[in-house]
Amino acid sequence: MVDDANNAQANQQPPQPNPDLKNLDILVGTWEMSGDVQGQVTFEWMEGGFFLIQHVDLEQYGQRIKGIEIIGHERPFGAEPSEDIKSRFYSNTGDTLDYVYELEGDTPTIWAGEKGSPAYAKGTFSKDGNTGSGEWVYPGGGGRFTMARTG
Repeated sequence: MVDDANNAQANQQPPQPNPDLKNLDILVGTWEMSGDVQGQVTFEWMEGGFFLIQHVDLEQYGQRIKGIEIIGHERPFGAEPSEDIKSRFYSNTGDTLDYVYELEGDTPTIWAGEKGSPAYAKGTFSKDGNTGSGEWVYPGGGGRFTMARTG
C-alpha cells in the first residue's frame, strides 16, 4: 500500500507555469515612465515563473504612488488556475486593485477589474522592446504615458 502511494507520487509532475505568461517577458526590467505619470517601475519573475512582480514608484496628478503588483494565474486552494492572467496591486495609500492582463499580438491591454471594463490601459512596444507608449482610459478621464527601459 505504501509502495503504491510512493509510486503515484513519484509519477506526478510538478506544476508548470502556463506558457502564456511568457508573453509578459517583454515587461521584465526597469522602466522610466513619463507623460501624465512620472517615475519608475520594475518587473521581475518570482522564483518558479508562476508570477511576475511589479514594483511601482510613480507620481501622478501630484500624488506619490508606491506599491507592488503580483501578476499571474489565480489558483485558489484546491482549484484549477484561472484562464485569464490576473493581478492585484497593493499601494502605499491602502488600495488593493485588481486587473486582468491581455496581450493581442504586441498590444497589451490591462483591464481594471474584469475584461471589458470601461477602465483600462492599452499600449504598444517598439520593435526592439525597449520603449513603449499608451494611454489610460476610465470614465471621466484618462492619460497618456511613455516608458523607456533603463535596466
